[in-house]
Amino acid sequence: MQIIEILKTEPRNQKVEVKGWVRTKRGQSALSFVSINDGSTIHSIQAVVDGENVPEEVMKKVTCGACISVKGELVASSGSGQNVEVLAEEILIYGEADETFPIQPKKHSLEFLREKAHLRFRTSTFSAIFRVRHHLSHAVHQFFHEQNFFYLHTPIITASDAEGAGEMFRVTTFEANKAPVTETGEVDFSEDFFGKETSLTVSGQLEGELGALALSRIYTFGPTFRAENSNTTRHLAEFWMIEPEMAFFELKENMDLAEQFVKYVIGSVMENCKDDLAFLDNRFNQENKTKPQNERSEHTLIEKLNFVLENEFARITYTEAVDILLQSKPHKKKKFKFPVEWGIDLQSEHERYLVEKHFQKPVIITNYPKDIKAFYMKQNDDGKTVAAMDVLFPGIGEMIGGSQREENLDKLKNRVHEMGIEEESLWWYLETRKYGTAPHAGFGLGFERLVQFVTGMGNIRDVIAFPRTPGNVEF
Repeated sequence: MQIIEILKTEPRNQKVEVKGWVRTKRGQSALSFVSINDGSTIHSIQAVVDGENVPEEVMKKVTCGACISVKGELVASSGSGQNVEVLAEEILIYGEADETFPIQPKKHSLEFLREKAHLRFRTSTFSAIFRVRHHLSHAVHQFFHEQNFFYLHTPIITASDAEGAGEMFRVTTFEANKAPVTETGEVDFSEDFFGKETSLTVSGQLEGELGALALSRIYTFGPTFRAENSNTTRHLAEFWMIEPEMAFFELKENMDLAEQFVKYVIGSVMENCKDDLAFLDNRFNQENKTKPQNERSEHTLIEKLNFVLENEFARITYTEAVDILLQSKPHKKKKFKFPVEWGIDLQSEHERYLVEKHFQKPVIITNYPKDIKAFYMKQNDDGKTVAAMDVLFPGIGEMIGGSQREENLDKLKNRVHEMGIEEESLWWYLETRKYGTAPHAGFGLGFERLVQFVTGMGNIRDVIAFPRTPGNVEF
């Protein structure tokens, strides 16, 4: 049995075997107390070791980080904070760990643990984060399955730039400095593996739309890549994206689904990860106390999660959002770092003001200026805005971005030309508007942003196992 099951077992002096890694050992040679964890739960189980039952040469190898098996009797614990413990009769050492084991039982900085990403799963903080991440992933699939969506696997290697930003990682079989060139001196990709220039995908959306225009409701959930040189607490070069696409949905239905979705997955984790969230909530509160007063959260982690579950999301247009910001005290007192005017791409400080100060609930902003949004978004009748939406959360700003997609072929072609995109590169996408076009919509949610919000971690590099960032591809 795993430790999570053993801890739920009624102790009747029955024989059990505990396998895991040593967190701590205390006591003398005559009587030792060994804390063992196998990652199945935030809680460890204590093994009480009588020196007469286990040879001294074995106990010397029971050190922090060692992997062991303990056989013995499961009994009620007389100590506080635990219901059961194991009276050890036999200990087997699977793998030793000497004094150089870096994750000793003391406080380690998150920066240090990023350098030890191969071992940081063994800490209470990171084991809790990755159990929460698992349950969030499961809830994502469960939600869409219950809503009659089909899971579509979209390509990782692509010849199209879905966002039009050009910040993509190139995929090639050419050797460095040996790529063939054309008469004009440009790289001749016709001789490359795929016969054209290819990159790692920034989004599965365009292919997802193709699926939705036949299957009605699909979602993608896979890795995406951005070659954006951003060394921030909110950006990764490789991350996971959730992207549903729905035929016959317009902007309102898209907003309804996004709100329903995030409430479902957060509620699921709060139900299934109570112990891990209680640990992370305590960690969040302790860390919050060490921050400068102006950077402290007004709410605990659990309160922030309930904040999302218990409030209907406010819904305003971009124009209304700008008007609110222009009338705000931070703007009038020049406290915002970035200027506020119609046409800007709202910054995180603006988004957080709207959520945390003005509305005090999650906010969905719609109808953004078309000049700051992607080519595929449905153009509104005013000629200035598109049927886009951003869902804003407390403490993090934008959590979800989406839109109704432009289903009119002529309008879509005009927008492609306006943005300088080669029509030929998207011929297959445009053809879906030629043959049986339909109103449709969708959104994208960066999964790590969601995990970051739910776990209360301040840096996105701490919610993915092996972060890929500028200058860092370790592990």
